[in-house]
Amino acid sequence: MTDRILTTHAGSLPRTPELTRLLVARDQRRAFDVAELEEVAADAVAATVAAQLATGLDLINDGEVPRVGFSTYVLERIEGFGGAGHRKPTLDSLAFPDYAAFQAKQIVEGADVARVWDPPMAQGLLTYDPTLSGITADLDGFDRELAVQAAQGRVPAGTFFSAATPGIVSTTLLLDAANPHYGDDRAYVFALAEELRVEYEAIAARGHVLQLDAPDLAMERVIQFGDATLEEFLAAVDLHIGALNHAIRNIPREQVRLHVCWGNWQGPHQDDVPVDVLLPHLYRANVGAFSIPLGNPRHQHEAPAFREHPLPEGALLIPGVIDVTTNYLEHPQVVANRIVEVAEAVGDPTRVIAGTDCGLSTFASYEFVATDVAWAKLGVLVEGAEIASKRLFGA
Repeated sequence: MTDRILTTHAGSLPRTPELTRLLVARDQRRAFDVAELEEVAADAVAATVAAQLATGLDLINDGEVPRVGFSTYVLERIEGFGGAGHRKPTLDSLAFPDYAAFQAKQIVEGADVARVWDPPMAQGLLTYDPTLSGITADLDGFDRELAVQAAQGRVPAGTFFSAATPGIVSTTLLLDAANPHYGDDRAYVFALAEELRVEYEAIAARGHVLQLDAPDLAMERVIQFGDATLEEFLAAVDLHIGALNHAIRNIPREQVRLHVCWGNWQGPHQDDVPVDVLLPHLYRANVGAFSIPLGNPRHQHEAPAFREHPLPEGALLIPGVIDVTTNYLEHPQVVANRIVEVAEAVGDPTRVIAGTDCGLSTFASYEFVATDVAWAKLGVLVEGAEIASKRLFGA
């Protein structure tokens, strides 16, 4: 139990230009200095952990800064991918061609941009690196900096560590139709679940809360399933949740939180599936907390859905109360109002943790908010939570 609203975020935090350059070079299979990347990444983790604590965040992570992307990092850990896939355009881009042209000017595809829309496909047998070197190095770096901060008397209320879900990997790194090992999406997504299980259990074994990043459970309605029926999309949601439940079967429910979102691009989002349609399906996930955006213009009105669809018994809600696609700096009172509305809909403020809509740097080179503004937004999140705590719990 708690007598105040705790704060956290959705995972990814700003990287330095130097780190972004090195991560993108590695992602593009261009020459880079391995020792330099390790040193720069370690420095970035140290700075990110320290900055979260200085900002006053309660539940922190490593900012995902050593990874090129929240989902495509698995290419460095799982064998069996190759070639280049082609993700479908968003329904935003099809409905608003002027917007599509505008967006194309914001992110110029080329050597200095991570592979977001044309990453490799699953062409062979999937095999997670048996040495666990990648996840071990990331966990070691995070734990090392936590120890450094603890030695100086700075200890967070809790920690979490992010990992991609089978569903977001399967809809990002598409299945090659010629792959002889997996005949359909079901076989592919469950194979991913079994391989990623190793990573999930490694995170849990360190004592961190496992955050499963699953934007596919909402976002893919307007990308890979943009030309499908709602029923077909929801069937895929159920399939993906079944796969993630399979992957986390050995981890206590309360040690897992699920992040779902509609994508953090600056677009109309006119075809986003409503949250009240999704909740009955999302609640089938065997997790202890749900992280869902409620801080942007398209979804802020949906807080009452949690009154109509109560959380599963014992589960927590991490509402996004900060928009991560705009450089507008929310007023603390606005943040507090959002938190209070959600807490009243849930019916119990002790089951609410304030968060962000999505990550602030989901891919290296793919950000919409300036670094200094991003950290200011997190500071406002803390301020807003303090105001909301007084309103919800008293002085």
